Amino acid sequence: MDLSIIMVNYRTYHFTRKALESIITKNHLFSFKIYLVDNASGDGSLEKLEADFSKEINQKIIKIIPSSENKGFAYANNLALKEVQSKYVLLLNSDTEIQGNCLAECLHYLETHKEGGALGCRVLLDDGSLDKACRRSFPTPLVSFYRMTGLSLLFPESKRFNQYNLGYMDENGTYEVDSISGAFMMLRSQTIEEVGFLDEEFFMYGEDIDWCYRIKARGWKVVYHGGAQILHHKGASGSRKQKSKLIYEFYRAMYIFYEKHYRDNYLVVVNAMVYMAIGGQCLIKLAINLFKR
Repeated sequence: MDLSIIMVNYRTYHFTRKALESIITKNHLFSFKIYLVDNASGDGSLEKLEADFSKEINQKIIKIIPSSENKGFAYANNLALKEVQSKYVLLLNSDTEIQGNCLAECLHYLETHKEGGALGCRVLLDDGSLDKACRRSFPTPLVSFYRMTGLSLLFPESKRFNQYNLGYMDENGTYEVDSISGAFMMLRSQTIEEVGFLDEEFFMYGEDIDWCYRIKARGWKVVYHGGAQILHHKGASGSRKQKSKLIYEFYRAMYIFYEKHYRDNYLVVVNAMVYMAIGGQCLIKLAINLFKR
């Protein structure tokens, strides 16, 4: 088996179906298997997907892994990671669609660049713009300061102020970065064996950048490959309560990442300022969501 593709479904029937179709309807010159983990959706989406792709399930092209409870994105992916036996592994969001020969191009890159431990591609949003999360620098206190104060938005092409989203880099290019997005992350199984699975302390958000941090710490390169692309249907609408949960988990992930990788490298006063900034931003965003019509 050349490639194992891991996808997590949580009440995203229509998106998940499109994502699966974007893979299995193409003629691939490599062998693959899809591991579809259902994160205790409980809305009938799993049953619909099983009916839609019964042929592929019977042919063992798709394997369904139902989770009895929703313990988060990292936990769900790890359920599948424990079963894969392929040379390469792809984490793919259920709200994405593979474009063109993206998978073959990314596999070819890793085959010909043995130093690459993880590879991300060009991720486009519905409006055709780049999903900025697909190539990032690590959120050090200084990098985060530029982002939180809005300096990165004021100077989008500045190497100093836009280090986090790398707005000054060619989105069609191929180069080493600190982090890529969990929406599309292709890795060597060898890399995963050395680094370990996703950290399940992250419920959602942050687990991808944490993984990239650990991958680079082991001496592997993390690469952005702008020559291959996917479509990401990001930002689907949800209830106010759901959005509050997303906001909370986003800033919680920031806190966990900083505690894990940066706290011991900075003075207490710097740590205190970082924690206050994370907490303050979270409260502001929650308040805006609460009173938004």
